[in-house]
Amino acid sequence: MPPPDTANLGFLLAKASQRWNERLARAFAERGHREVRPSYGSVLLPLWESDGLRIGQLAERARLSKQTLTTLVRLCERDGLVTTRRDPADGRATLVTLTGRAQSLGATAAEVVAELETEVERRLSPAGRRALEAALQEVMEI
Repeated sequence: MPPPDTANLGFLLAKASQRWNERLARAFAERGHREVRPSYGSVLLPLWESDGLRIGQLAERARLSKQTLTTLVRLCERDGLVTTRRDPADGRATLVTLTGRAQSLGATAAEVVAELETEVERRLSPAGRRALEAALQEVMEI
């Protein structure tokens, strides 16, 4: 069997994700948020849904290891997007909370993502976009 080539599903998924992230980074930079990295979405998106999560909860929702998530939280904290503190209910756990700056960034993120999704729909059609979304959700369960 020959080795995989650039037409294999894994390569295509990786390159599509890379392109999406490049577009996100550029759009945030154009709006004055150059410090916001696409990888921060693993921290910010779950917190926009439910602020004040424990590191373990955040890691689970982001589908990352606690170690990887902890590194991302530190970077987000350095860039003024989240704060951390010990959970008063369990001193061993750390709570992660959005800063006011990150809360207001949510509107910008919604705008940027909507623009990218509109562009996808122009290429795929609304039904194609929904089919892609469903397929990606299935692939994430592998």
